[in-house]
Amino acid sequence: MKVVLLADVKGQGKKNQVIDVSDGYARNFLLPRKLAAIADAKVMSELKSKEEATAFRAAEEKKAALAVAERLASLTVKIKSSAGADGRLYGAVTAKDVAEVLARDFGITVDKRKITMSEQIRTFGVFPVEVRLYSDVVGKFSVVVHA
Repeated sequence: MKVVLLADVKGQGKKNQVIDVSDGYARNFLLPRKLAAIADAKVMSELKSKEEATAFRAAEEKKAALAVAERLASLTVKIKSSAGADGRLYGAVTAKDVAEVLARDFGITVDKRKITMSEQIRTFGVFPVEVRLYSDVVGKFSVVVHA
């Protein structure tokens, strides 16, 4: 009997997967516990529409991430900091600082955990920074630290 899993079932498959199981297993275990539904035309069309909606949503998110990455490529983030006599900053410029400046000055909201810097910024200068916007979309821009 072909069924569509409504939840993950150990040893059988993941949610929304169509599997073939024995009639007794389906009638006595999967169906009464609402772990699966019989794979008829109605259920299959609902499953197909859910998959299409998920694919469309993922495509829209990727398109938005590409637009943000393109916008980031033309940006230079300027952060003002104070330093000692030897030119070293009193603290480090962190990903949190970069995310706050992006949100405040440019209106781009980025999670600080998605920002990667090749090294900690502890001196004045220009530093390259990357932001992971989507699974395979990376935005690159530079950070200028000045007095």
